[in-house]
Amino acid sequence: MNFIETRGNDGQKPSSITFSQAILSPMSSFGGVYSPERLPQFDEGFFKSHVNSGYKKLAKDILALFEVDIAESVIDDALSLYDNFDDPRNPVPVVKVYDDLYVSELYHGPTRAFKDMALQPFGKVLSAVAQERNEKYLILAATSGDTGPAALETFKNRDNVQVVCLYPDGGTSDVQRLQMVTEDAKNLKVIGIHGDFDDAQTALKHLLTSEAFAKTLQEKDISLSAANSVNFGRIIFQTIYHIYSYLELVRQQAIALGDKVYLNVPSGNFGNALGGYYAYKMGLPVKQIHIASNSNNVLTKFITTGKYDLRNVSVIPTTSPAMDILKSSNIERILFDLLGAERTKELMLQLDNDKFYELSAAELAKVQMIFAADFCTDQEGLDYIKQAFEVGYLMCPHTATCFKAYETCRADKSIKTIAYSTAEWTKFSPVIASTLTGKVVKHDREALDIIAKKANVKIPAQIADLFSKEISQKTVIDKEDIEKEILSFLKA
Repeated sequence: MNFIETRGNDGQKPSSITFSQAILSPMSSFGGVYSPERLPQFDEGFFKSHVNSGYKKLAKDILALFEVDIAESVIDDALSLYDNFDDPRNPVPVVKVYDDLYVSELYHGPTRAFKDMALQPFGKVLSAVAQERNEKYLILAATSGDTGPAALETFKNRDNVQVVCLYPDGGTSDVQRLQMVTEDAKNLKVIGIHGDFDDAQTALKHLLTSEAFAKTLQEKDISLSAANSVNFGRIIFQTIYHIYSYLELVRQQAIALGDKVYLNVPSGNFGNALGGYYAYKMGLPVKQIHIASNSNNVLTKFITTGKYDLRNVSVIPTTSPAMDILKSSNIERILFDLLGAERTKELMLQLDNDKFYELSAAELAKVQMIFAADFCTDQEGLDYIKQAFEVGYLMCPHTATCFKAYETCRADKSIKTIAYSTAEWTKFSPVIASTLTGKVVKHDREALDIIAKKANVKIPAQIADLFSKEISQKTVIDKEDIEKEILSFLKA
């Protein structure tokens, strides 16, 4: 299967490329990205044959449907990394919270966040392709808190790749920051910037499309790629867990095969939701996808009104910082799938130039056929954390936003909901500890101990060990200095 450009072709790039080419060079003509030229389709036999499949078997068969041009041995090695999750037999537990609400826990990997689900195998695949071609790559990542640790973890000490990770200084939790700044592999560089995630992502996209930067790298015999979800190599792995979660409900006899479900996704950059959308388009029985936002509710307004409006708005710091995003990259792939390349290019250029675009009534109707949305304030989220804990479920503030959409977006309350938990409680412990105790808890180490005792759970070693590690990544700069800092790293 080949991949095509979301904004059409500029006459300089090839009009379609293979999967391996798309993951190595993720940006397409006119600043667009790549999407599959078609989506494979599941028949009823596919689901029946995988009801009792393990995660790796399901993943391998879905990748085969996409006809990815990656050697089977590389795929097997990449998927074997799921064996390092908490339970290799079930890397994505699906837990019942209420009779009609199940939470798919995507955070049981090495960095305790859902980005491991895609980045663990993706890092292995990209590095293997680079080695096979005898090429060297600079991998850029911009993070609001979860992509960074996961990207650094998967690429550290891998051959033929160097990684630069940009994060907003002060815009992540302490644990997320420690996960990044304590990394000491020689092929990794972590850069804090004075700004927010949108600033980091804008800088990343600028560098990915900059001819001058690409020329400078070429002189060093280095090519450029990205670990963010602008890279379809991330999205293809994010599609799989939606299908697995559905089949897990069948195994638990919560639903019968063929029953429709709601998918409820906490959304920042929209990659997680896009994976659910592709699963739906491929044949997963989904009634509707519910998009949960925090007070940075641009997506809610877009899905309810058709207006994507960034004028006179700025990022609001919240208790769910990984979702503190205004410009969601993967909306572009939704527009492309629904409206085509010409209209997508028009809308995205309007957003770039005017910070605003508006869908027609007919276009909005297409979006609302599959998506509904709501947003959750910080206080509402804290209340949901407390309510869930009272029935025995411990969750992070990002997961809590799903509970608002669960309450408000379901038109048919006889249909089961799968909500997605994107981070473990350990990543945001002060907020949770303060909520559960009614006392202000400021420090992560204290908060972790409070929650562990109150919930009778263990602090994973990956988190507990962070507090004794040396901080080796100390760079914090203005966003204007990012390119200079990256080139300095490459000289070292």
